[in-house]
Amino acid sequence: MDAGLMQMQGRLADYMNALFNEEILDSQYLELHELQDESNPGFVVEVVSLFLTDAEKLLDDLSRDLTQQNVDFKRAHAQAHKLMGSSCSIGAPRVKSACIVFQNFCQEKNVRGCQRYLQQMKQEFVLVKGKLKALFELEKQVVAAGGSIHRMQPINPSH
Repeated sequence: MDAGLMQMQGRLADYMNALFNEEILDSQYLELHELQDESNPGFVVEVVSLFLTDAEKLLDDLSRDLTQQNVDFKRAHAQAHKLMGSSCSIGAPRVKSACIVFQNFCQEKNVRGCQRYLQQMKQEFVLVKGKLKALFELEKQVVAAGGSIHRMQPINPSH
């Protein structure tokens, strides 16, 4: 195997492990990867792209909802629940955790708490979005160099 390719694959593995160690991704991401095969090599990118698009819309809707005179906390809770579910399905635990706290503030009808945690949800979303885009770029480079993406296994699989 080419030394440059081995180096790229090593960088990819190190980056993947960092994502797990920083709890940006969890084991659900690995399970999503298990569903990808030769017949659908872009499955993970496709699912994550849908998540990113839907999450941006949900976050925009929540931003708009929280500026209303009379905040519909039931609707805001439901929107956060959707985002929590989709972040769980792609393995983004930090987004999920922020959604849970946001939902608690919705139940308390605490507008300031909701606004604060909406910002936290947005920050976690932007972080996971950037990290996943970088991950996909590394994967693309490995494949372009003639390598393949092996079954993902983080060094610390307890996450």
